[in-house]
Amino acid sequence: MINKNELLETMHMIDREHLDIRTITMGISIFDCACSNAEISAQKIYDKICTKAKDLVKTGEAIERELGIPIINKRISVTPISLVAGASNAKSYVLFAKALDRAGKQVGVNFLGGFSALVHKGFTEADRILISSIPEALAQTDIVCSSVNVGNTKAGINMDAVKLMGEIIKGTADLTQSTNGFGCAKLVIFCNSVEDNPFMAGAFHGVGEPDCVINVGVSGPGVVKHALERVKGCDFGVVSETIKKTAFKVTRMGQLVALEASKRLGVPFGIVDLSLAPTPARGDSVAYILEEMGLERCGTHGTTAALALLNDAVKKGGVFASSYVGGLSGAFIPVSEDAGMISAVKCGALSLDKLEAMTCVCSVGLDMIVIPGDTSASTISAIIADEAAIGMINNKTTAVRIIPAPGKKVGDVVEFGGLLGTGPVMEVNSASSEEFISRGGRIPAPIHSLRN
Repeated sequence: MINKNELLETMHMIDREHLDIRTITMGISIFDCACSNAEISAQKIYDKICTKAKDLVKTGEAIERELGIPIINKRISVTPISLVAGASNAKSYVLFAKALDRAGKQVGVNFLGGFSALVHKGFTEADRILISSIPEALAQTDIVCSSVNVGNTKAGINMDAVKLMGEIIKGTADLTQSTNGFGCAKLVIFCNSVEDNPFMAGAFHGVGEPDCVINVGVSGPGVVKHALERVKGCDFGVVSETIKKTAFKVTRMGQLVALEASKRLGVPFGIVDLSLAPTPARGDSVAYILEEMGLERCGTHGTTAALALLNDAVKKGGVFASSYVGGLSGAFIPVSEDAGMISAVKCGALSLDKLEAMTCVCSVGLDMIVIPGDTSASTISAIIADEAAIGMINNKTTAVRIIPAPGKKVGDVVEFGGLLGTGPVMEVNSASSEEFISRGGRIPAPIHSLRN
């Protein structure tokens, strides 16, 4: 039974505290679109997306109106393209990216993910073609997102892939120079990627997923911050309980929207991803939550401990609210998308090294980081390797979404607009990693991966 006080509280969260559903994401399997003729295969992909997702946007908008819950994005994820396009005769997969872009625009979604490859243990020829196609594909499309998984806890880290992705990121930045390297904002490099992630740019529809599924990503950093304002000065046990209770309420709202969308679209409900995803809007910041715990600035000593508490409490609260929690689930720290993070970088409190330490205890990794345009490919690869190692050793998902902004130097600011926000250019270590990255091969999996 709906409690009047709970209803009023939720309305207040939406109106004053930036509570929203960040995304309804429809996952679509396109295995049945594989064909030896690339043009026919691309057309099949287009047709299937347009058929399955034709009502996705209008259904999301109807739920938004009827329930009064803001739904910021409607998105689609598809089977990693390298697994489907590999059956074709294509020597470049840009035509597949263009088909995805056309289909996404036809049904009206904000982003479409799945121009992806899984190479944690090695490459197929299709993987190599897809990866080499990424710069051109992201430069010639608007809403297509790409991801590459270069490692996991069971297989180790494919360092040949890590080296290659540093070069691909540089190439993508060069081809999208007119937009400050914006193509790189649509590219994520993973370790331990998950199959049901509804968030971009790293979403793809995994091989273990059904033909079509609805996944929902919730948000609410502002709600958590306001909840902590009411327990100012209390000990960390109270802080944790407060975050747990708030995460429970936010996740229940996400489950309600997910089930409603599933029913109306006639598509199975997959998961609720209960990640705290910030925006550039003031008050909708993970950094502000950490500062509410008593830190003068996000990035100072104690930040990693505060983030660990936040991430754990969010997960504990969320899993009681839904039996199907999945995706990444926790706290995101994308610099350009978080007003508090932007401020902390600008005043010198938050560095790239500190962000790396924070990724040991949060949901993903180095996200929406802008670095000088003249940063070498080997340095970018080394940053990816560090994040992949954190993910591999700790059996968690880590990722790198990094933008070497052409022509920009430390202290400059790059404007991306919308949810992608403003990126202050951050300093990277000037010492070379070239010889390390050039070794290639595979970093072996850790001993604790041997669990069978």
